[in-house]
Amino acid sequence: MQFACSKCGRSTVVEVERAPDRTQVITPLPEFARGGAANRRPSFAAEDDSDLALPPGKVIALSVISGPSRGLVFPLERPRVILGRAGSDLPLNDPKVSRHHCSIEVRGDVVRLRDLDSTNGTFFSEERVRAAELRNMSEFRIGSSLILLTIRPRLATAS
Repeated sequence: MQFACSKCGRSTVVEVERAPDRTQVITPLPEFARGGAANRRPSFAAEDDSDLALPPGKVIALSVISGPSRGLVFPLERPRVILGRAGSDLPLNDPKVSRHHCSIEVRGDVVRLRDLDSTNGTFFSEERVRAAELRNMSEFRIGSSLILLTIRPRLATAS
């Protein structure tokens, strides 16, 4: 990484080595800043949905563990859901959350969190992220809400 000192203008080079398992922060221009996108629901039409599926024999749930909607639990019924304020699949009563803030996509045992160009960002492991892979007991933050992902076996029903 190279930068110039704001006082003397001298150029400095700093080598930064990232661990391969660290989350990368990517910051493209958010969709809301590109014009004409303020009231549009995110489109997934260009993406391959063929491998989206909830894992058989397991229940995946999102639990709000802090924030204005604390105590809400959302069991996932579809392999792709959008979290946000009113009008999203999983609505949160949090003024710091965008209308369509982030999505959760499930492909078997892989659960992926993806920011949808939200104003205040999506945070995983204290870093703002565009996307992250979640595991059982992973926590992420949107707005002032901390959310916990749980994956557990589905209980067998007696016949």
